[in-house]
Amino acid sequence: MFTGIVEELGAVERLEHGSDSAVLWLRGATVTADAVHGASIAVNGVCLTVVEVKGQVFGVDVMAETLQRSSLGGLTVGDPVNLERAMPANGRFGGHVVQGHVDGTAAIVSREPGDRWEVVTFELPVELARYVVEKGSITVDGVSLTVSAVADGTFSVSLIPTTLDLTTLGRKGVGDLVNLEVDVLAKYVERLLASGAPTGVSA
Repeated sequence: MFTGIVEELGAVERLEHGSDSAVLWLRGATVTADAVHGASIAVNGVCLTVVEVKGQVFGVDVMAETLQRSSLGGLTVGDPVNLERAMPANGRFGGHVVQGHVDGTAAIVSREPGDRWEVVTFELPVELARYVVEKGSITVDGVSLTVSAVADGTFSVSLIPTTLDLTTLGRKGVGDLVNLEVDVLAKYVERLLASGAPTGVSA
């Protein structure tokens, strides 16, 4: 599990493409400090398993399903990536519950600079719209954010200077794709409500 608090801005070191998969080699001094084979690291919000560590570079396997459902398939050498290690059991919960299971991708619709902050508006896929509410949580490229507005087919967030400086969201432009993960608690509530009251239980 993750919390959507990006630990560092890493970079794509090397790409190895297969017929329906890929191996990504990523550089990150912080996340490799204690990384071992089998560790989980979120890359732009996608939970991936470390298969090898070489100094400050680590390799991860990316399967076809992940390439199709996320923006990772479009990465090129040198691209910056948001990196976060899995949360330790005794860690501080800084963001919200993030699984690293991407629900879909969306393009940036607009950027509106403020004094020291920026309002960024994204597409809102119709199949995810019911899970996104104003003042609710959403994960964008692995960053835990609060939804500032929801409109027909879009949602907006307000980015503070720290987020603009230390994550990929400060570097992406209109039309660029991002990974979205909606609040998993909303999906569980929907499932429970859809299943109705339990039967066969006596008082």
